[in-house]
Amino acid sequence: MRIAIVLLSIFVLSGCTALVVGGVAVGAYQLGKDDREPSVVASDSAITTKIKGEYVVDSAVSVFNISVRTYEGTVTLTGTVSSFVARDQAGRIAKQTSGVKNVNNQIVVEDKSAPK
Repeated sequence: MRIAIVLLSIFVLSGCTALVVGGVAVGAYQLGKDDREPSVVASDSAITTKIKGEYVVDSAVSVFNISVRTYEGTVTLTGTVSSFVARDQAGRIAKQTSGVKNVNNQIVVEDKSAPK
């Protein structure tokens, strides 16, 4: 019985190793497909994270309705908000973030008070 348990745990743990190694391989594959330098990818990721962090603490902007994508310093904002104030504030926050070269604000203002 003990031998069966040991063999079963080795089998299960070897499957976990494959998942971990596979996850790393997927990340390396994506980086290999990206034409940006690794330092630019890291910088773009940091910009996105900074913007999302600012959205969390801002009273006019909801991070849950806005998608932030950064490519070589150009930030693209998509999603929906309930007011032009929130849309403009989201764009302003992105523009003021260090490392941002350009902001493409594609956020749509939805009037949730109108009946559908």
